[in-house]
Amino acid sequence: MANHKSAKKRILRNASRSEINHARIGRIRTFVKKVEAAIASGDKDAAKAAFQIAMPEVQRGVTKGVLHQNTASRKISRLSARIKAIGA
Repeated sequence: MANHKSAKKRILRNASRSEINHARIGRIRTFVKKVEAAIASGDKDAAKAAFQIAMPEVQRGVTKGVLHQNTASRKISRLSARIKAIGA
């Protein structure tokens, strides 16, 4: 158990930030799953629409520090490639 006031504060702060970060990661996953579901159904227009909504969420994850930039870029790139492959 922490004895210093600042250490106690950090424990509380870390717990609250962890909760927020987990919620943010879950939100990103939800949007990505919606895109993947649209891709699986073969509906290119729905996939594009879902992708346009998911892309800013993924980038926001980078800004907020829950995703690495390369991870976000990789996710976006792979989803985009899968959407393009629907019509081909």
